Amino acid sequence: MSASRKWFIVALLSLGMVIAYLDRVNLSVVLALDEFKKLFQLTDSQRGTLNSSFFWTYALLQIPAGWVVDRWGVKSPYALGFLFWCLVSALSGAVNAIWQLLLLRMLLGIGEAVVTPASMRWIRFHCPEKERGLAVGLYMTGTKIGPALAGPVAVALIQAFNWRWMFVILGVGGLVWLVAWRLLVPDDDRQLEREAARQSRVPAVSFGRVLASPVMWGIIIGTFAYNYFVYFSMTWLPAYFKEQRELSLSSMGWYTMFSFGGMAVVAALAGWVADRIIARGGDPVKVRKAFTIAGLVLASTVGIGARVESHGVALFLAVLSLSGLGLATANYWALTQTLFPGAAIGLIVGVQNFASNLAGIVAPKVTGWLKPATYGYEAPMQLISVLLLTGAAAYWLLVRPRYAPTARR
Repeated sequence: MSASRKWFIVALLSLGMVIAYLDRVNLSVVLALDEFKKLFQLTDSQRGTLNSSFFWTYALLQIPAGWVVDRWGVKSPYALGFLFWCLVSALSGAVNAIWQLLLLRMLLGIGEAVVTPASMRWIRFHCPEKERGLAVGLYMTGTKIGPALAGPVAVALIQAFNWRWMFVILGVGGLVWLVAWRLLVPDDDRQLEREAARQSRVPAVSFGRVLASPVMWGIIIGTFAYNYFVYFSMTWLPAYFKEQRELSLSSMGWYTMFSFGGMAVVAALAGWVADRIIARGGDPVKVRKAFTIAGLVLASTVGIGARVESHGVALFLAVLSLSGLGLATANYWALTQTLFPGAAIGLIVGVQNFASNLAGIVAPKVTGWLKPATYGYEAPMQLISVLLLTGAAAYWLLVRPRYAPTARR
């Protein structure tokens, strides 16, 4: 495969994530609308439940989705999942009861479950170590550009039409991506995997030994902490901007875009810089681990923003903390692939993404309970800081090469 085609497909994977996140984040904008809350008579607890419902199915299906792409490859499972979730997203515009929206969000989680295992598997078998940080970084920018665009795009569509048509337009519009996927992406990852296994001197590592290793548990803890902050931001940040920092609907959308947009830029740059350091002789584990810990620690400044009275300072720290988390974005995913070279990558990514999206279940629901119980956003955001520092400690203490599993007993 030519270099230009490879990087085009990486960009296509990133665009797929943009569409996926547009379809999962648009609800958080709708839940900040007074008319929507009044129409369905929503409490904060119910808003938290709706925000988390996508992740009930999405998280539970990560390991099965990893097995599917390891077994049948990336191309067809991804295409079927993409088609399903776009149609489900469009149907969200027709809901007339909360139970209908709840059901559709769970179905959306089923459709999107294949995205990360498929994308990471494709990168694993098409991008060598010295390119993998940039490849993952570019791919993961889609997870930040999607939320960044979701605010202003959803707001613009709601203002131009209404919230129902917003769901329909975003759902149906995403189907254009499938044309490029079907025409331009080869179905070759299983063949490349077999060739890599024949040439590799690294013995196969059983899935059970991966799960039993301290490295995997350090990654799970750190991944949960990282994504607790991300999913709080995806589901409650628009409401925080509007309700506590008194922004207008349009300003809320723009600040949400700045927060995730900064994270996207930092993620791509951090992946590229780490690749350059590794290409010049840096140890891949040490380099990627340092970036990951730095990102988690810098992101913990979100707790400071929750305490300050100045709206300007608070908004600055909201953008800074999410942007800082971008230091970890590409590197913590690439680090997993570096530490488990002989294991089935779809399953490994499935485990890591299960931890990621378990946070998607917990963060919206805990925030929906903690916010009214403590009369504001300070306690939920202080909890985020504690979790991020815990994640940094887990990477520091547990994610070490000597703890990585081997085929030997």
